[in-house]
Amino acid sequence: MNQQIYFAHETALIDEGCIIGEGTKIWHFSHIMFRCRLGKNCNIGQNVVISPEVILGNNVKVQNNVSVYTGVTCEDDVFLGPSCVFTNVTNPRSAVNRRGQYAKTHVGKGATIGANATIVCGHNVGTYALIGAGAVVTKTVPDYAQVVGNPARQTAWISEFGHKLKFNGDGMAVCPESQQKYRLENNQVIRID
Repeated sequence: MNQQIYFAHETALIDEGCIIGEGTKIWHFSHIMFRCRLGKNCNIGQNVVISPEVILGNNVKVQNNVSVYTGVTCEDDVFLGPSCVFTNVTNPRSAVNRRGQYAKTHVGKGATIGANATIVCGHNVGTYALIGAGAVVTKTVPDYAQVVGNPARQTAWISEFGHKLKFNGDGMAVCPESQQKYRLENNQVIRID
């Protein structure tokens, strides 16, 4: 590891065999475990645990007190809100060793997971999806979907800039901030420009 390409606070613990991209910052009391891959320009907040073999893309923001367990991958530009957590075993028991049986969870590009949300393993989070604060995700979340509650349920479609999309009669919507256009077809949202 080349200490000059990224910043790690003196209290952070980084195990051998990690790959950490240029411009990444790792803050107080965080632990990056062996064989992790963190992309460029990531920000790892205080008291974060990144378990073995986790992969984070470029520009991933991990807020304070987040646990990202083995089996999780995040694409570029993902935001993980304060104290959110991923699981990796569906039926954990203290007396039963289930290492090697970890379920996988993939978080798509640009997705946001709100504060204190829980992502139950084996359920992917779609591209630009928005998981509300405190939500408990128990099924796969489609691209551009906003989900809230326990268990999480879809309440809206969301733009890449994080605004609710209002589809007209022909299935078209425009983001009020970016002016990007979207189409809703067969219960899927597609950005068309």
